[in-house]
Amino acid sequence: MEQKIRVLIAKPGLDGHDRGALVIAQALRDYGMEVIYTGLRQSAAQIAQAAIQEDVDVVGLSSLSGGHKALFPKVVEELSKRDAEDIPVIGGGVIPDEDVDFLEEKGVKKIFTSGTPTTEIAKFIDELIRGEKV
Repeated sequence: MEQKIRVLIAKPGLDGHDRGALVIAQALRDYGMEVIYTGLRQSAAQIAQAAIQEDVDVVGLSSLSGGHKALFPKVVEELSKRDAEDIPVIGGGVIPDEDVDFLEEKGVKKIFTSGTPTTEIAKFIDELIRGEKV
């Protein structure tokens, strides 16, 4: 039996809105993934540490507060500091199109903007981790 993909969903910074993150977490579970949700107001260091402790395959970040340009790269950096740069980071939320290239240049594998179908996110993760088209 194929092992389930483990995804950590996290809300970095002071963003207090998690409805979108919870919707994504449930959709990924429905898709057959194992999801760990860290809750609100997590630091980049807490997220990186949780990703390592939970032995996840991918970290998904959600931001609605506008802090994504500082917070998402910081999570990538914290993973790297812990020799865990092999754990890819994806992100989503209310992120302007003009910020996507910046975030990807800083090491975020993919940004999903508002309105992205959850199946598209799940398929991307599946392909990213398993290396095969779904």
